[in-house]
Amino acid sequence: MDLTGVIDHTILLPDCTSEDVEALCDEAHKYKFKAVCIPPYFVREVARKLQDSPVKVATVIGFPMGYSCTPAKVEEVKRAIEEGADEVDVVINICAVKNSNWSYVKNDIESMTMATHSKGKIIKIILEANLLNEEELHQLCEICNQAGVNFVKTSTGTNGGASVEMVSILREKLKEGIKIKASGGIRNREQAEALIEVGAARLGTSAGPEIVNS
Repeated sequence: MDLTGVIDHTILLPDCTSEDVEALCDEAHKYKFKAVCIPPYFVREVARKLQDSPVKVATVIGFPMGYSCTPAKVEEVKRAIEEGADEVDVVINICAVKNSNWSYVKNDIESMTMATHSKGKIIKIILEANLLNEEELHQLCEICNQAGVNFVKTSTGTNGGASVEMVSILREKLKEGIKIKASGGIRNREQAEALIEVGAARLGTSAGPEIVNS
């Protein structure tokens, strides 16, 4: 299985440097990965570096907790796109979910989706699925279906990683046109291929070279 075109080569460490990010970009270009996913701080720098490359620039919004207020996250989206992001991976408000404030959650997701789509860019909604019960997951998938998001992403990687079971559940609940990004703990080819086989269309990992070379 050719995995190069489905990998978002990722570095989101709080202490990553420009040198780390430059090395990430070089690897992504070398292996023809789909995108690099980097902190918002580096978006402008990375967009310049990859301007002549097919590799997309992705960044995170409200990462990793997601509980910033909606207007703040919308402004993050707008700034990231202005600075050169092609794709934004946005974290939902787990606090609102756990308090069953579904109108807030719906507005949060729809507002960020509108801000992204108005600029013709791609949005991935990070559910942090390992913190959710079955009913919460169902409600969130329904909201994402209605909002017309591009991707639903399993997790940030800070509260557990992706699993075959979770991707399978998401694939059953989401509309066919909404893709799934599996993220967190993907370290080898066996894991990667298993996630693709059950419905993941994109993989977020910092181990891209190791995976494709194994």
